[in-house]
Amino acid sequence: MPQIQIRPAVAADLPLLMAIDHAVETDYVWQMEVLAEEGQMGAIFREVRLPRTVTISSPRPAAALNDDWSRRSGLLVAVIGKEPVGYVRLTDKVVPRTAWVTGLAVASRYRRQGMATALLLAAQGWALERKNSSILLEMSSKNVPAIRLAQKLGYEFCGYNDRYYENRDIALFFGRAL
Repeated sequence: MPQIQIRPAVAADLPLLMAIDHAVETDYVWQMEVLAEEGQMGAIFREVRLPRTVTISSPRPAAALNDDWSRRSGLLVAVIGKEPVGYVRLTDKVVPRTAWVTGLAVASRYRRQGMATALLLAAQGWALERKNSSILLEMSSKNVPAIRLAQKLGYEFCGYNDRYYENRDIALFFGRAL
């Protein structure tokens, strides 16, 4: 893994972070099936292989980062040399004693090198410093690479919200105690 520094974002980072390609390629999605029977309801998610690789756009527009960063509790940036190559966006103002990761992106050329893992571990440290006892990740049900990363790092599926994003995608939530 290249030498990486993780630090809080500054205003000068924003144009570079917004320019990161937020799309991800995948051969899988998490498909939701809602079951209703005799007064009971449930939802089942299953990983489904797609007939071909698809490119999934981020459910949040990258340009929103410019307006959003000052309202969030934290925005940590991964830097190699002097170049920002990824970020994790956080808040801890939604659920008591819980940090919420609302965005995670790594520049394409640095993916699969541990950058997202390093950012999430830094996010966990940030959350602990702010006296949070748990951390929650949100992601689209189409973002299987992010789902697998969450599972690899010990996060457990803890809920979903149908039509959560502007593009009406399902949000999945994964959490863990700190």
